[in-house]
Amino acid sequence: MSRKHPIIAVTGSSGAGTSTVKNAMEHIYRRNNFKAVIVEGDSFHKYNREEMKQAIEKAAGKCRTLSHFGPEGNDFGLLEELFKQYSDTGTGKIRKYLHNEEEAKSHHQKPGTFTPFEKIQEGSDLLFYEGLHGGVKCQDIDISQYVDLLIGITPMVNLEWIQKIHRDSNERGYSTQSITETILRRMYDYVHYMMPQFTHTHINFQRVPTVDTSNPFIARTIPTLDESFVVIRFGTELWKQIDYTYLLSMLHGSFMSRKNTIVVPGGKMEFAFEMIVEPLVINLVTKGKLEWSWPTKVGD
Repeated sequence: MSRKHPIIAVTGSSGAGTSTVKNAMEHIYRRNNFKAVIVEGDSFHKYNREEMKQAIEKAAGKCRTLSHFGPEGNDFGLLEELFKQYSDTGTGKIRKYLHNEEEAKSHHQKPGTFTPFEKIQEGSDLLFYEGLHGGVKCQDIDISQYVDLLIGITPMVNLEWIQKIHRDSNERGYSTQSITETILRRMYDYVHYMMPQFTHTHINFQRVPTVDTSNPFIARTIPTLDESFVVIRFGTELWKQIDYTYLLSMLHGSFMSRKNTIVVPGGKMEFAFEMIVEPLVINLVTKGKLEWSWPTKVGD
């Protein structure tokens, strides 16, 4: 890990809600005038959209599974190389994956393709990664070793599936059957490459709905934040640093469930995230230390 060129990674699976956290991080950058390099996990997929379809069909013909959750669908080595280079020098090469027509139009490309790699300009304060694999360890790959602050976004799995089903059907036009097949195809990689990341995160945010999600494949609506609690678990490097009394006083309706875990109402998730993460980001950038101490002044 590098304290001179800090790397912050938010990791979570498709439909987990990492985009909401990305918005909270942007608030932190703006308030503190930090220049952040933004890296999207999708940009390190191994195949573009058409190539991935062909690769999945080829794998199925050989009775194998292939998904964006595992090493066969991604270039873990390239992501590890980026993190190492940025950690050492504050530079590296990044690209973007163009998800839709709007994104693709501005680059004069087709949706589902990658932009060319571009060099990161010098002078950034930190690198922020948001995607599937910010904390992956597998075989000879250890991406997590270069991450100074690793945050897991991991809702209850049924809630995660509900969010994915609704997003893919409403925004991408996929049928429930095809989404279900994708979930099943990803299961091996989910268990072996996604879930293990959450055992060595610095902080986990897990949304737990308070409504029935027992059959996610027939759920008509996504449980709202107000119909949820968020379980926040601190890892070994942080749990003794946190001022829980202060957090409980600021987050009305919250409570402690274990010595390293605070539970907050779902509607306060973004506020809680910024309260907890902003001091960590400030101290990483200004002091080169991963420590939680509420500064005299945090932003404006």
